[in-house]
Amino acid sequence: MAHVQINENNFHEEVEAHKGLVLLDFFATWCGPCKMLAPVLDALGEEVQDVKICKSDVDEASALAAKFGVQSIPTVVLFRDGEVVDGFVGFRAKEQILPMIEKHL
Repeated sequence: MAHVQINENNFHEEVEAHKGLVLLDFFATWCGPCKMLAPVLDALGEEVQDVKICKSDVDEASALAAKFGVQSIPTVVLFRDGEVVDGFVGFRAKEQILPMIEKHL
């Protein structure tokens, strides 16, 4: 499943205005841990139908990354109805991310 690419232009429509959960992965194409996290998020997207998985390239959407204080990548932010409810920095296994999502469903 292709993830929605988020930038300053579509953030409001795709994340803030979305009813339900959105998991937004701030990443960079050159980032090793980001590349390790990508298949984990792909698997989560297949397994958990009630969460919208999105990605934002910090090199292409630096203002958006700055808005959320992203200093290290990957940074994952979980939104519910447009509000930040959780998140983490660095690589996590699916078994570590799933409970974070489930507690907000």
